[in-house]
Amino acid sequence: MENRISVISILLEDTHQAEAVNELLHRFGSYIVGRMGIPYKDRGVSIICVVMDAPGDVTSSLSGKLGMLPGVRTKTVVSKLEDQKEDAQ
Repeated sequence: MENRISVISILLEDTHQAEAVNELLHRFGSYIVGRMGIPYKDRGVSIICVVMDAPGDVTSSLSGKLGMLPGVRTKTVVSKLEDQKEDAQ
């Protein structure tokens, strides 16, 4: 399966789940290009954006595992760009 660039947006509505979220992100770390986290203290939530370069099943797995945590909501956007590394060979 070819790699795709994707962005997983995570709303951490229950900040007690931060440790579980970070553990999952660590497990999938080899596919993560970068991440940005914004604590929105006025609203009591944290917003995290994770950029991945991974096969679709890996991205879906991470997004699904995150979304099953109580108080965590996710949405994933996947690029239609093909893997340029494979095209160069």
